[in-house]
Amino acid sequence: MSPYPPQPWNLVADAHVSVWRVPARDVHPAALSVAGHTTVFTAWIAYREPGQLSYHELLAAVPVRGRRTTCTITQIWVDSEVSLAGGRELWAIPKDLAALRFTDRTYTAATGDDWIATAAFTRRPGAPLALPSRFDVLQHRDGTPVRTPVTAKIRPRLAAADWTINAGGPLGYLAGRRPFVSLALPSTSLRFGV
Repeated sequence: MSPYPPQPWNLVADAHVSVWRVPARDVHPAALSVAGHTTVFTAWIAYREPGQLSYHELLAAVPVRGRRTTCTITQIWVDSEVSLAGGRELWAIPKDLAALRFTDRTYTAATGDDWIATAAFTRRPGAPLALPSRFDVLQHRDGTPVRTPVTAKIRPRLAAADWTINAGGPLGYLAGRRPFVSLALPSTSLRFGV
């Protein structure tokens, strides 16, 4: 019996996303760029019931060329062995384990070796924004592309974010920078996979 659910995974999440502009050379060779800079999306995600799995996640992703909105996950940490195994085996997502602590507004991530990042978010007033509800995640396994469709029901709202990033850690290329926009995505429904 498999240690993780078959795809698709139907998940429910509360998330906070920050969007950064950084030199493309610092991030990923396939990242789409303009004038040498690319966009990095970071997300703290708490998956919860009534979704299939409950766990926490911190990820970084960049936009890449695809048939529709497409991203590649460059770094990702979870606090669930089930999520780690399923993400790697089903979709070639490079999940690693970390200690992730989420409270009402603050988030921390650390590995056995060192801390990765902390962040605090405050939701701003205003109406929900419109974002794509379908996108692809493109990873590679032994040089072969693995494309995974994702469908989302989201109602993002603007948020303020205060990040502290370990300059010597895996997200060090974001240290000393500020995201140009941050969002709160409460009660998001996701269908991940086919």
